[in-house]
Amino acid sequence: MYEKQLEAMERLFGVMDRLRVECPWDREQTFESLRNNTIEETFELTDAITNGDMDGIREELGDLLLHIVFYSRMGAEQGRFDIGDVANALCDKLIYRHPHVYGNVEADSAGEVIHNWEELKLAEKRKKARKARKGVLSGVPRSLPAMVKAFRIGQKAAAAGFDWGRREDVWEKVQEETAELRQEIGRMDRDRMEEELGDLFFALVNMARLYGIDPENALERCNKKFIRRFEHIEKRADEQGVELTRMPLEEMERYWQEAKQEGL
Repeated sequence: MYEKQLEAMERLFGVMDRLRVECPWDREQTFESLRNNTIEETFELTDAITNGDMDGIREELGDLLLHIVFYSRMGAEQGRFDIGDVANALCDKLIYRHPHVYGNVEADSAGEVIHNWEELKLAEKRKKARKARKGVLSGVPRSLPAMVKAFRIGQKAAAAGFDWGRREDVWEKVQEETAELRQEIGRMDRDRMEEELGDLFFALVNMARLYGIDPENALERCNKKFIRRFEHIEKRADEQGVELTRMPLEEMERYWQEAKQEGL
């Protein structure tokens, strides 16, 4: 029944194995380096779903599947797990959380299924909690995008009393982190630059929290604004019959300012 699908998966494993050995870029990838790409691919899938784009959904599912196979291959290289372990762990979880299918529990509606599912998840969390003492920040999901995660960390720390006495005081922290970043940029120490940039981002996220601004919404608003104005530059280039890459920067800036004046 699954012969064709299994054949396709075997082909994918073979492609991944070869890329990991023969492709310079694929060889260099780590769990950390792929993380942001995985997040991006997930959002691209949600866009395709929102748009009802079935071809796009198929393509984006493939991209996510590539990441799953990629992570599994790296796990196997480290002797930690392989794609079989991933699949078996998933099957074990699904069987455990569907006792109305694999056990004796009754569930005649989707609502009952969801109730049973949540009860089982809660039991799993209680079991894990007994093994490890939970701290204030333990409730922040580790898989959250970094900006959202930073915001939630700040909220939880503030609820425990660890916060600035006056919200105006956060500006001193922002200035401090900016100065430290500039110092590391002067030294061109990439590792330290990354660390200090992260500290500056974290300070800015906390500044947003203290002033009642959602940093994710603020950044997305900026993204959309940039896209509108950049598309205006592209439009002007098309009108002139000029390749965008050949348009002088000064002219691009002029059209950018034009877009601002038009309220884009």
